[in-house]
Amino acid sequence: MSVVNTNIFMRHQTGFSLVEVMVALVVLSVGMIGIAALHGQSLSAGRTAQYRSVAINLSADMADRIRVNRLAEAAYGGAAANNNCDPVAGGGVDCTPAQMAAHDLFVWNQLVQQLLPNGQAQVLFNAGTNPPTFTITVAWDEVGEAAPVQHQIQLQQPTF
Repeated sequence: MSVVNTNIFMRHQTGFSLVEVMVALVVLSVGMIGIAALHGQSLSAGRTAQYRSVAINLSADMADRIRVNRLAEAAYGGAAANNNCDPVAGGGVDCTPAQMAAHDLFVWNQLVQQLLPNGQAQVLFNAGTNPPTFTITVAWDEVGEAAPVQHQIQLQQPTF
């Protein structure tokens, strides 16, 4: 009789078997790997969004500089130069509109290079349109992209 009672007792065992524990660990591990992958993608998407926001703000900054210095027009399509025209930095130099445009390009290019990885900026002036059009382009390197990513806006400047 005691043999029968022992077999019955062993069949009604409580708790988890080793196989059940191993299956639970595999399921948990797969879930954790998925969460880690999603976290990595969210970090990448956040970085991309931050760079795009910076590029948009820098493009808008140059558009504002062009709007303020209406007399310079074509000079914004030219070369950048540090003419010490910045009243905030205490340059104290009385600049012409063309000199101020070159200085604006100089300061703006420095900002683009500081705030974006391998940041590049360009302003093209098209006098052949009415009103004249400025094309402002900001480009930067993005992880996982073969070519630089760019943001571009066009600004039409009415002449007076």
